[in-house]
Amino acid sequence: MAAGTLSRSSRHFPTLKLIPPPRPPAVSGFSSRSGQSQLREQLSLSNLLQRYGFSPTQVPDFLSKNRPFLLSLSLHEAEKSLGILSSSLKVPQESLVPMVCECPGVLELDFVEKWERVSCELVFSGVSGVGIANLIKLSRRLGVNPDGFVSNFGALKGLEVSDATVSRIVEEFPRVVITVKESEICEKVDFLEGIGIPRNGIDRVLYTFPGVVGLAVGGRLKPLLSEFKNLGFGEDLVSKEIIREPRILSMELGELSRCLDLLWSLRCREAVRRKIFDEGAFRAGFEVKLRVDCLCGHGLIRRDAFRVLWKEPRLILYEIEDIEGKIEFLLNTMKYGIESLVDVPEYLGMNFKKQIIPRYSVIEYLRSRGGLGDPIQLRDLVKLSRLRFYNLYVKPYPECEKLYGRFSADKVKSRHPVGLWKLLKPQKFPESKGDVRNMRSFMESLG
Repeated sequence: MAAGTLSRSSRHFPTLKLIPPPRPPAVSGFSSRSGQSQLREQLSLSNLLQRYGFSPTQVPDFLSKNRPFLLSLSLHEAEKSLGILSSSLKVPQESLVPMVCECPGVLELDFVEKWERVSCELVFSGVSGVGIANLIKLSRRLGVNPDGFVSNFGALKGLEVSDATVSRIVEEFPRVVITVKESEICEKVDFLEGIGIPRNGIDRVLYTFPGVVGLAVGGRLKPLLSEFKNLGFGEDLVSKEIIREPRILSMELGELSRCLDLLWSLRCREAVRRKIFDEGAFRAGFEVKLRVDCLCGHGLIRRDAFRVLWKEPRLILYEIEDIEGKIEFLLNTMKYGIESLVDVPEYLGMNFKKQIIPRYSVIEYLRSRGGLGDPIQLRDLVKLSRLRFYNLYVKPYPECEKLYGRFSADKVKSRHPVGLWKLLKPQKFPESKGDVRNMRSFMESLG
């Protein structure tokens, strides 16, 4: 063998060691099972949710957002919980799906079974499925035991009010039933009786404005009644107005004073002022409060809302539904901002069908045909008189006559029957020769 040549037996190769792949960390629940088993569980849960009202597009998003909780929940528990919610607790499907999406913790079987034990009393009292759904969701979020609210619910039933009133309180203000103490609920009723509201009136107050149960007597209701008294309104008048419109109790301290200051400073025609104060200053002040809340609900700040009412006092006489319809048309159809009402409050004073819609139809037609150069502001649409608007935007375009509907070339119908002018023609008397001589001599004397 040649020098420098190594024999095959003298060669050394490194020893290779096989390293096993890393094992995934063990996780309790579904993840500890095999992949196929986990997939089957997810498919079964998806089918279960769709059976109870979930849409196919909602299920993947719900499973991804609540994966940790659903991994700890068995399919049997989820199915049983959904069955109790829909069958025993009478939660309608349109309320069940949003409740589970917002608070998936309601699927815990122990929690749902506790509610099942107290549901018989709720259903017997006429509480709807929507009210029960609100109670279940709120108690889960606050971590309140369902057994703890039974005494408060019993206090509501002991007020001698109708089942419809109890159901409305539970539906709209479930926090009252869960968090407010029984003694506080009775205190509200005693306060209403103390200001002269009878039992049947209390039922109306609680049904129309159930939020009064959550207001503090010493910190809110008594100071509010003191403010009314300081403004010169007697207790009898206040109690009658509260029975007529219980939402008066929702007013903030000082709010009625601010509304009355606006009313005293109005500059409007006397006929409008008389209509505003036709039912008294107290009622007029509350009507101002409702319109301010309406304007603020669409995005105006309170200062601008009061300014709009001061510039356009007729709004106090208009129905809330009419005002909201004009605002929604302004925002959604005309595409103007809510702040434009501060500069042009006259828009809310225009007739919707006879003025707003015809003018907007003409402007939209001209804009679609390219007949407008600069964009039309709300001021240009509202401030112009009917004849001025017609001469600028309608008269040059004959096809806009039907859209506008005013000052058209159509023949105007007579207000009186044909031939009526003959009946109104003065009676003609015959002239005698003596009358002729007298008139002639009179005319000659003038010459």
